[in-house]
Amino acid sequence: MAVRFPLETEAFVVDKAGGDFVMTPIVIQDLRPDEVLVEMRYSGICHTDLLLQHGGLAPLIDFPAIGGHEGAGIIRAIGSQVKDKSLQLGDPVLLSFAACGNCGSCRDDQFSRCPSFPSLNLTGICRKDGSTPAMLSDGRPVRSQFFGQSSFSRVSVAHETCVVKCPYPDDMTIYSPMGCGYQTGAGTILNVLKPRPDQTVAVFGAGSVGVAAILAAASIPVKQIVAVDVVERKLALAQELGATHTINSSKIKRSLADEVKNVTGGLGVDFSIDTTGVSKVIEQMLNCLAYGGTAASVGAPPMDDKITVGSGSFFAEKKMWVGVTEGESHPPEFIPRLVNLHREGKFPVEKLSKVYSVEEMKKAISDMKHGTVLKPIIKF
Repeated sequence: MAVRFPLETEAFVVDKAGGDFVMTPIVIQDLRPDEVLVEMRYSGICHTDLLLQHGGLAPLIDFPAIGGHEGAGIIRAIGSQVKDKSLQLGDPVLLSFAACGNCGSCRDDQFSRCPSFPSLNLTGICRKDGSTPAMLSDGRPVRSQFFGQSSFSRVSVAHETCVVKCPYPDDMTIYSPMGCGYQTGAGTILNVLKPRPDQTVAVFGAGSVGVAAILAAASIPVKQIVAVDVVERKLALAQELGATHTINSSKIKRSLADEVKNVTGGLGVDFSIDTTGVSKVIEQMLNCLAYGGTAASVGAPPMDDKITVGSGSFFAEKKMWVGVTEGESHPPEFIPRLVNLHREGKFPVEKLSKVYSVEEMKKAISDMKHGTVLKPIIKF
């Protein structure tokens, strides 16, 4: 049966900064030629969704808004100009971030370096004319293309660059968070830092992104993986999944950088990753590097935050510091790579996740905040 617009459905809408995610009737007005209509089955919850909820992305995004950007579902309609002709009605798909598809970075399959990334992903609007596909029942427009898709909706209008076929639909639940959190952590290791087996890695923050990085490093495997967090159950899981050493930074007497250097024989680590976005942690991430080491910032700090770096020693010791978005991934290639790692038993992300019903949204968020579960997944 053909889909007819306007299409009535429901979505988790945040009406104002600090408001709750409330399941609310919405009306999807249309589907543009470069868009795909997806009936959502699952959506992971990411800390960036909470940043949206509490106004942390202002002034980029306005309210009311629909969050979610780790979706998995079934294609129900395809725009006439969608470039990927392999996509068919009824296909199971995973959703990732949006890119323009036309710039030099996109032509080189470097979607995460697209200069339009902020406007396409963080405004809730992915359309060139500034319109949004959905409206509330009272006629107000609602931002409904967060990361090009807004997967906290029973039906989502996704930009074509967001859509990746899911090769194993029976495991769609497990793979739904691949499009952001998992590819961010794993991609930082596999696409950016690329450590050798004889090298060492420290990961600051053992949430879903950090543990995905640990899993990727363990799949190589590298010589040492140091996991740093303040929650013991997160550290225990990190160790189960490949960390060779763990540090609870709330319980140490010396500096965190000195603690990391101590477990690496005083040398420091070849690579360090910060997933927290906390400026003081970033300083320690930089300070724990070995000679010639490279640090990667994955967690985004507030825009006006500043850190202190010993620039002379940083230069003399040939260190590097890079910012990484979405693991520098090209989702149509990298997500299947992660899926294959999972099928080989080298990326067991099911140990990070728990599925919640739509009615359990608040509990899912609370469990994530308290570290009870690393990756909550909502089932529609």
